[in-house]
Amino acid sequence: MYNIKTYNKISEIGLNEFDEAKYTIGDDVENPVGAIVRSAALHDVEFPESLLAIARAGAGTNNIPTDRCAAEGIVVFNTPGANANAVKELAIAGLLLASRRIIPAIEWAKTLKGNGDDVGKMVEKGKGAFVGPEIRGKKLGVIGLGAIGVLVANAANSLGMKVYGYDPYLSLKSAWNLTHYAIRANDLKEIYENCDYISIHVPLTPDTKGFIDADAIKMMKDGVRILNFSRADLVNSADMIIALESGKVASYVTDFPTDEILGINGAIAIPHLGASTPESEDNCATMAAKELIDYIENGNIENSVNFPAVSAPRATEKRVCIMHKNIPNMLTAITSAVAENDVNIENLLNKSRGDFAYTILDISEADYDAIYEKIIKIDGVIRVRII
Repeated sequence: MYNIKTYNKISEIGLNEFDEAKYTIGDDVENPVGAIVRSAALHDVEFPESLLAIARAGAGTNNIPTDRCAAEGIVVFNTPGANANAVKELAIAGLLLASRRIIPAIEWAKTLKGNGDDVGKMVEKGKGAFVGPEIRGKKLGVIGLGAIGVLVANAANSLGMKVYGYDPYLSLKSAWNLTHYAIRANDLKEIYENCDYISIHVPLTPDTKGFIDADAIKMMKDGVRILNFSRADLVNSADMIIALESGKVASYVTDFPTDEILGINGAIAIPHLGASTPESEDNCATMAAKELIDYIENGNIENSVNFPAVSAPRATEKRVCIMHKNIPNMLTAITSAVAENDVNIENLLNKSRGDFAYTILDISEADYDAIYEKIIKIDGVIRVRII
């Protein structure tokens, strides 16, 4: 039996992917081989030697010590795209909220309570304070064309907007899915100078932290409306507040409230509702479960944030899975260890990601214990599994 530890309440639909005859699931299981987590912070958790993989039911992995996991031979998965539609829908709502001053108008309307038959007249007299532009015919710049960014771009195009897209790392899959009406921007400056609305869909990294700052805003059109449904720290809050107060930015909508931005006129702070739908939770949990199952049972890696993607159908009954450092002559050492046992390698897959690499060997009948002992002793090898 394989034990799977849950760190949060995980959708039953996702957990049902695990075969009850093979897996035991719970928040109190001992010696887990896999774990599923949503928002629980794991940076201070000491992981058992039995743990092979952690699946994050969501896209962000800031709550997981991914580098430490890699060094310990623990694969960290995420579920890109599983919550994409939920975030896209909220981003489109944010686009409309940024334009039409709907929220302050609703709050004002509440103040009319108690005026009886005069409410209708008061509405007609006061509604002019909440005029806002239509989005049809306006230009939207989408920064980051991953699963969510592509959906936002396509939806905005369907609503009559002229869409600019920027992503220097655009994948083939995203390119196929993106509307052909989208204009490819060659750099961020082209987005800033042309677009009435800007929607941010990039991961938070040292390179992207605070990239929407005073210098970036200065290049934008006066009255630009900015949407941030990715991470709070992508935007410099102090610079954004100054831009809102001056009118340079007409509206800032974010799904990541911070103390600085709350209560600022023109800022709409949504309490991180992007993936808060039952459908999204089901999709993320299902995807996370399937990733764990395929890795535990077959050694295949898809959607990992700390190891390369390496997967293929089995060519033999037994498979050797090796996590190792990305250093010269490692493959030679591994294949030599197998050859010394007069074993034929039917299939070999190897990829690297930064300082780490992963190798799969499908081998014919052999003394598997002897092969394990030889490979695990190779300098730079982190973990070996024969499954």
